[in-house]
Amino acid sequence: MAQHNELGKKGEELAVEFLLKNGYDIIERNYRFDKAEVDIIAKKDSILAIIEVKTRSTVDFGNPQDFVKPKQIQRLVKAVDEYVNLNRLDVEVRFDIIGIVKQGKTFHVEHLENAFYHF
Repeated sequence: MAQHNELGKKGEELAVEFLLKNGYDIIERNYRFDKAEVDIIAKKDSILAIIEVKTRSTVDFGNPQDFVKPKQIQRLVKAVDEYVNLNRLDVEVRFDIIGIVKQGKTFHVEHLENAFYHF
């Protein structure tokens, strides 16, 4: 497996651990619809949190969250709309980004709630 794929998998595992420690229930991982893949669908209280995980080995080219592009956001919104309708959920939906940066042998995790409103 390519090194960046391994880093991405590690980032998703760290994101799940982070969410669980912070009171979230993990509902789905790697949910696919059309051309979109939702990394993590989690629930906390009455909020369905849609989590995009971005992992980088350096911030030399920007923060991980800077790599979520408008087209990807469109696809995610469409996929989540389908998911909510398919499962007949009556919840508030929030789009978050978890940015993870490898710093030596450790990882820095940053959780940005309502991240798509920052774009």
